[in-house]
Amino acid sequence: MGLDKVKLEVPWEFERDRSTLIVIDMQNDFVREGAIMEVPEARRQIPRIKKLIDCCREMKVPVIYTMQVVDPVLCPLEVIKIPFLKNAGMREGTEGVEIISELAPQPGDIIIKKRRFSAFYNTELELVLNNIRGQGQVDTLIICGTVTNICCESTVRDAFFRDYKVVFGSDINSALDEDAHNATLRNVKQIFGRVMDCESIIAALKAGRG
Repeated sequence: MGLDKVKLEVPWEFERDRSTLIVIDMQNDFVREGAIMEVPEARRQIPRIKKLIDCCREMKVPVIYTMQVVDPVLCPLEVIKIPFLKNAGMREGTEGVEIISELAPQPGDIIIKKRRFSAFYNTELELVLNNIRGQGQVDTLIICGTVTNICCESTVRDAFFRDYKVVFGSDINSALDEDAHNATLRNVKQIFGRVMDCESIIAALKAGRG
């Protein structure tokens, strides 16, 4: 049976009390109009992402933000592939690297700085997840943010490899084009987790499981 024949059934339920929200790279340099790495679709996701963040805070679900930080020495292949990052963009200490004000982290939220597309690669994310709700309690990651098929999908794959259940938001992740976005949704559905829209995720969180 080929992958195209795999039944896209719900593979597992998830529990609110074992879940954590990860907001991927909703930074000024990705989201703002005219920004160096602008993803226009990301701006349209802001109200829904904010609603999900607010729900998570209300339900005592931890909120983790990732922040892409570029350095030409530490990120050589990224700079080769995207040459205009050689001199500017997502630099430590600049306004562009900061999380957008509409989704600003609050006391108690965690910010993970990363140099690679995956939020797990050479960061403290795994250590945080292992302890943020008590040792070994987190088993489900809810993923939203940008860019769907790059940092978001890279993080999903690494989460799957570490045996985390992944809930991927269909309308709270954004890409530069619809085909790339839909390709990631298909990948997640087939292998790496569950795809749910924002309202369904919120309903499941309020119910305690989904």
